[in-house]
Amino acid sequence: MSPHQEKTPGWLDWYDGPSKPHFVPPPGSVDAHCHVFGPSPDFPFAPERKYTPCNASRDQLFALRDHLGFSRNVIVQATCHGADNSAMVDACRASGGRARGVATVKRSVSDEQLQALHDAGVRGVRFNFLKRLVDTTPPDELLEIAGRVAPLGWHVVLYFEAVDLPELLDFFNALPTPLVIDHMGRPDVTQSVDGRAFETFIDFVDGNPNIWTKVSCPERLSETGPPALDGERSAYRDVVPFAKRIIETFPDRVLWGTDWPHPNLKSHMPDDGLLVDVIPHIAATAELQQKLLVDNPMRLYWPEEC
Repeated sequence: MSPHQEKTPGWLDWYDGPSKPHFVPPPGSVDAHCHVFGPSPDFPFAPERKYTPCNASRDQLFALRDHLGFSRNVIVQATCHGADNSAMVDACRASGGRARGVATVKRSVSDEQLQALHDAGVRGVRFNFLKRLVDTTPPDELLEIAGRVAPLGWHVVLYFEAVDLPELLDFFNALPTPLVIDHMGRPDVTQSVDGRAFETFIDFVDGNPNIWTKVSCPERLSETGPPALDGERSAYRDVVPFAKRIIETFPDRVLWGTDWPHPNLKSHMPDDGLLVDVIPHIAATAELQQKLLVDNPMRLYWPEEC
């Protein structure tokens, strides 16, 4: 990296020796939430970024996909690249049709640019409400963007903290597209899975049949941490009840992803093989696993093949 692209001190590099999962994903499985970072000599990070990650290339992502036993990826635009979607688009184009993308766009994006993103495999835009990662975009601008991508059949991916959901509900319900919620809305897993806070989230999803949820990122949500506690490699046990409830309540509207290369982690960097081995604990039957990993992401991102 050039000097102005050096990694943020104290933030971890992704783990380059993932174990082989014990759980074998069903054929055609999709890692529906992952990223590419740079490489910065080819795809520089955005000047306005709030962190600088290590490089994580498309080829490294595709190698992980194959190692874990997956067939496809959904590559979500990383905040460190801002609204320059070049690295994500490059990865989608290089995938041979095995990757779709979620972009970040500004109000100034042209119809021609949106069509070019669609032709490259983009099927959604991401709205990020975590102030530590991005500067806040005015709601009227986000509504305008959502209205412009809706005719393309795109959806809006929402990233927010659970504590902020009540004040965002009216805005979310006004969006004219399907909605995909990142990481279960980041619940506080120290609270009860039947508590009021998580019930607010369940009610939100239940009230709109066009809301989907990613049951991803136990490594971000867990308080108990990553070590496997028994021979079943069952790490992140405190997150399991939350993901399990979502999957069993909304089996046709759930997705799963690695979140590789795990940006902004400081406490530990997960073994992606161990993350895959969480899946049978949250989706306990072959039918639920098929929906979570194959049927649902295919219907959302590759409907022409369903």
